[in-house]
Amino acid sequence: MKTRVITGLVALAVFLPFLIFSDTWVFGFAMALCSVLSVFEMLRCVKLQEKLAISVPFLLLGAGLPMYVYFAGNHLSFLRVAIPCILLCVLWLLAVAVFWSEHISLPELSTAAFLCFYVICAYCSILFLRYYDELGKYTYLLIFAGAWITDSFAYFCGMLFGKHKLIPQISPKKTVEGSIGGILFCGLSFVLYGFLLRHWLHIATDFNYFLLFVYGVVVSVVSQIGDLSMSAVKRHYQIKDYGKILPGHGGMLDRFDSILAVSTVLFILNEISTVFVAIG
Repeated sequence: MKTRVITGLVALAVFLPFLIFSDTWVFGFAMALCSVLSVFEMLRCVKLQEKLAISVPFLLLGAGLPMYVYFAGNHLSFLRVAIPCILLCVLWLLAVAVFWSEHISLPELSTAAFLCFYVICAYCSILFLRYYDELGKYTYLLIFAGAWITDSFAYFCGMLFGKHKLIPQISPKKTVEGSIGGILFCGLSFVLYGFLLRHWLHIATDFNYFLLFVYGVVVSVVSQIGDLSMSAVKRHYQIKDYGKILPGHGGMLDRFDSILAVSTVLFILNEISTVFVAIG
């Protein structure tokens, strides 16, 4: 527990400057680095990290696509590069499945592609939310706040009130009470965040606090699903942690599992709301 707390504080101290300089290329570089490390951990989990024909394309995409979001300037410019790169990678993997079928099975190749594309797109979503508009510098913080607040309060509420196991076959220590506590506090934290932006920083936006609470609830649920889904992958491949880069926390994927799910959903919700605004 002590190691976990110390590592968490050190990691926050290291990551905080990247958040402060999120309006520069530094943040894009940080997310690209996290993406590469996460992709490598996933490839190692599925035991394909030494297959260079598979690992090299994914690592290049993991580094290149998140970094390009910062330089792209808009969605259309990014998609014109990202879609051909992804399709080219898929075609390459199909060729690998044909010509190296004796060494690499199609199911494990498909699993690696599915999980790695998810990880890369999730990191891109963080950057899209940050650079989407003027409110992006406040919106993207909800990704990290939602995931970490859910994780923290689910842990403490589970310790204090937990009696009923949530999904013991995947995560034996998680409880229903802890899950509810994480959801409730995440929803309230979103409301508080909106209140602070409106009345402390004087952001000229009329926030719907009920909608913010609902967003917080959705984010918390998604955060826990992201955590549990990555735990399910670990259990399937019989590993304890994705890596050892963060003592007490494991690897990047162990720390960012919830964040990846939250960033994906918040990006989708943001795009949906933008479409409705445009239609209206």
